[in-house]
Amino acid sequence: MQHTLAIARRNLRKVLASPGQVLDATLMPLIFAVIFVFGFGGAISGSAAEYRQYLMPGIMALSITIASRTSGISINGDFGNGIMDRFRSLPMAGSAVLGGRILADTVRMLVSLLVILAFALLIGFRVHTDVLGVLGAIGLILLYGVALCWMHAYIGLAARTPETVQSIGMLAMVPFQFGSSIFVDPGTMPGWLRVVVANNPMTLVVDAARNLMNGGPVAGSATGALAWSAGLIALFAGLAVRQYRRRA
Repeated sequence: MQHTLAIARRNLRKVLASPGQVLDATLMPLIFAVIFVFGFGGAISGSAAEYRQYLMPGIMALSITIASRTSGISINGDFGNGIMDRFRSLPMAGSAVLGGRILADTVRMLVSLLVILAFALLIGFRVHTDVLGVLGAIGLILLYGVALCWMHAYIGLAARTPETVQSIGMLAMVPFQFGSSIFVDPGTMPGWLRVVVANNPMTLVVDAARNLMNGGPVAGSATGALAWSAGLIALFAGLAVRQYRRRA
């Protein structure tokens, strides 16, 4: 645990030295929010105010799909600049390298979520439940973000260049982002597409977070979101650890 915290501290210091890593995961979702709420909100939902309540929980979830890509890019970059050779020469646990990376990115995603929530409140989004609902929504989104970090960590370990990691990570996220209920109600989609969207883990996470803050049934979507997150973590954490040992 001490080694993991030390590596996490090192990674967070890199973020402080390069705040663009936080801006990238925060600024892009905010731009999406402004464009969709004030540009398309009336056409999609009848009014910007109504669409704002629908969209902003989804924008919070969207941010972690962007922020999680840094896990893979950073790990891949550490292999390229030789820091991994330095880590291997130190008396430290090998698990700390991956654990510290994921822990640091979890903190970074939490900061991004809080900034987006503050922005949502600033432009008129209102929570219709309570503090526990908000905390539950943030926790659920953050857990899914950790799962995506492990997935991108595996991509970063399997690919050879940061450019390849970024391309694969971006392509992998598009179906999750736009094949979900982030932007529009799946009820307006063709039947075959509704089946795909309903089983998209992003849809389950967004629906659960939306209902936790706006009010509505939570149990079904939250259970599905937790199951997907746990499954993705179990799968990609195992693959990432194996790939790290093979590459190291």
